[in-house]
Amino acid sequence: MHLHNFTTKYIMNCIIASTSTVHGSKYLEYLIPELKTLYIGIDEVLFIPFARPSGITYEEYTELATEGLSDLGIHVKGIHEFDNSIQAIKQAEAFFVGGGNTFLLVKTLQDLNLMDVLKERVAEGTPYLGTSAGSNICGLSMQTTNDMPIVLPTNFDTMGIIPFNINAHYLEPDPNSTHKGETRRTRIKEFQKFNDVNVLGLKEGSWLELKDDGLQLKGSLNAVWFQPDEEPIILKPNHVF
Repeated sequence: MHLHNFTTKYIMNCIIASTSTVHGSKYLEYLIPELKTLYIGIDEVLFIPFARPSGITYEEYTELATEGLSDLGIHVKGIHEFDNSIQAIKQAEAFFVGGGNTFLLVKTLQDLNLMDVLKERVAEGTPYLGTSAGSNICGLSMQTTNDMPIVLPTNFDTMGIIPFNINAHYLEPDPNSTHKGETRRTRIKEFQKFNDVNVLGLKEGSWLELKDDGLQLKGSLNAVWFQPDEEPIILKPNHVF
């Protein structure tokens, strides 16, 4: 069943992952087999650390990314190390946009006029890894992030390389929970009351593979597909959009 009949005029090569780390695993460890294919033939990856999880520095975050990709034998360089960030994106062999706070990531990309040039390079087929916030910006907007609005972007628009939104770290409601706050399902349906946008609830340990005009759900877990005014649909691993 093709829910979205996904097509694009571009040839893209992306891994759009819900998280960088799964329980009991090191940073990026569960994705290494996929990254060996994504980054094949690549000598250097441009890391974009703007989301800054827990407020760590760009340098600390780049060190973490370097360690996570160390098994691939690839050099990692943070975009903050370049004098001209636009040229850094234009000349990069491959990208990794890490997780953290999506509001901060989007605002920084906007302030530096990088969102459009990054989209252009990804649309040309430049390998792209996004985790969490770095995956949120692959959708039409960042409005289904779970993050607190610690800064104010110019707008919520993101790259739109996939024609729907991501909700990373998605959790299904726990029927035994006594928590009375909104569930993730509730919040996504609230969003869809005011926005005619489909949303994919992507669980930790799952990712989307966007390659050669095809989009597929990867990993061992189900995902949840939300369409406005309809009941959510469970998507099984390897679902093709």
